[in-house]
Amino acid sequence: MSSGSSPAARLQQLFEGHRLTPTQRRIAHSMVRKAADVPFLSSVELAELAGVSQPSVTRFAVALGFDGYPALRRHLREVAPGAGEAAASGTTDDTYNEYQQAVRAEIENLQHLAELLADPTPVERAGRLLAASRPLPVLGLRAASSQARGFGYFAAKVHPDVRVLDEGGSMLRDRIDAARRAGASALLCFALPRHPKEVVEALAYAQEQGLTVVSVADSAFAPVAGHSDLLIPAAVGTGLAFDTACAPMLLGRVLLEAMCDDLPDAQARLEEFDARAAARGLFAE
Repeated sequence: MSSGSSPAARLQQLFEGHRLTPTQRRIAHSMVRKAADVPFLSSVELAELAGVSQPSVTRFAVALGFDGYPALRRHLREVAPGAGEAAASGTTDDTYNEYQQAVRAEIENLQHLAELLADPTPVERAGRLLAASRPLPVLGLRAASSQARGFGYFAAKVHPDVRVLDEGGSMLRDRIDAARRAGASALLCFALPRHPKEVVEALAYAQEQGLTVVSVADSAFAPVAGHSDLLIPAAVGTGLAFDTACAPMLLGRVLLEAMCDDLPDAQARLEEFDARAAARGLFAE
């Protein structure tokens, strides 16, 4: 792992290629969310952070190829030189107030996303899948509903048939069925904590119906991972009372751009919309 990458990126690289149990994925997810602090947590503290038992943390470390948790923690400290001194001196936490710290954490999330996008292949593949699906269902419930609606609002300007699924209940499967019958081949899901069970069940059902599931989630270890054909992670901020989702929102716009690249009439549709908006005096000048 490169010591020049962000703490979250280094952890993601460490976890890649390992088959983890749901409990181990929960530990991994918690570590990514608190990446800067993890090298200095005891196994008991990490267990409390993840809401699991201390033996689960030990088994997790062994699953990653270490003799135990102390070896894992030692490895994390070695690939993050200088972090211990900064944490001990208080320069990392005490220099900024809680609001600044929340913003700085989001900046780090965006930096991690930028590193992830250095390989554009997953996003380009997602763009092709979304552009080809007619209609295109976009799923997001509870905390993720605003992400789904935002994507749907802009996507509808260039895609001929976007269907936002932002309400759960007994009608959700019906709407997935309707989209599939109308010709949908893919479904885009925004999945953010806390993850509703209904979203996981809806994705499993969508796959059963033959839809290819593309997910934007807060972690590669999110509960939706098992029912996603393509998952692109974008971390959320956890420094305030309610999570912040700048990186998932930006990733949604990146997917829109990739989708536009595979819609040959996207520019023409935008120009047509602008002309209609001008004729109606829709926007204040």
